[in-house]
Amino acid sequence: MIISVIVVGVLVYFMGKLGIIPNIYSGYYYAVIWLAGVVLITYFLSKFIQGRMAGFIGESNASTLSFVVRLVGYVLGIAGFLFILRVGLGAALAAGGFAGLVVGLASQDVLSNIFGGIMLLISRPYEIGDRITLSTWQYGLIAPTYPPKFWSTDFLIPGYTGVIVDISLLYTTLINDDNVPIKVPNSIMVQAAIFVHSSQEVRKVRTKYEVSKEIDPDILIPKLVEEVRSLEFVIEEPSVKILDTSQNTYVVAVDAMCRTNHEEPVRSEIIKVLMKSVKQLQLKSK
Repeated sequence: MIISVIVVGVLVYFMGKLGIIPNIYSGYYYAVIWLAGVVLITYFLSKFIQGRMAGFIGESNASTLSFVVRLVGYVLGIAGFLFILRVGLGAALAAGGFAGLVVGLASQDVLSNIFGGIMLLISRPYEIGDRITLSTWQYGLIAPTYPPKFWSTDFLIPGYTGVIVDISLLYTTLINDDNVPIKVPNSIMVQAAIFVHSSQEVRKVRTKYEVSKEIDPDILIPKLVEEVRSLEFVIEEPSVKILDTSQNTYVVAVDAMCRTNHEEPVRSEIIKVLMKSVKQLQLKSK
């Protein structure tokens, strides 16, 4: 595409020299070619920086540099466009004020995303590769309305969790835990609450399990405390309590402070301990 712009520019130049294109219009052609060329060069240069230089300067720095290149390139493209058309400073300011009012009203969301991207570039609340949880009122989730069950996740998820993979002029892209890319407008990211997770994060994980009433809870609970505490990711003594009961069963909940980013793998290991402990007590009672 860059070659096409160069070829068209050369053709316009010679057509102007030969008089095929009136000189009064040649400036407009040059201005359009300049703007298209700068935009294309800026786009491919930013892609090159983000794709090829990430291994040398890091993904986060490459993404930031790519963002700056695009911003500077677009500004230079517009400035050169006005210069070629020989638009005076006063006329440019007057036209810019009117155009800014019209464009601002028509595309305020786009402009807010661009300024949001600039704010993210300056403040750096997160970087490429960070695992974050995004919590914002614009993307609220619906709370369940059916009666809660002990085995289901009957709570309102506070946000969207994923790994940051790109920060552009308009969007921040993250890959969620289901490996689905989510593009969030930068204006939303600036307003949102951002939870930045780390490899040393400590989370309270609750695990629920249904147990037969044939097993004495006064025997089961101390055993669960001992077994769960022995897991390498549990950093302090867990809390085990009875949450609910039915005619033949009762539900125990294990609250454990765990060193982990993801709850599911930790909860899986705790469930294994619960199953093993309950089975052992069932065999002893027979």
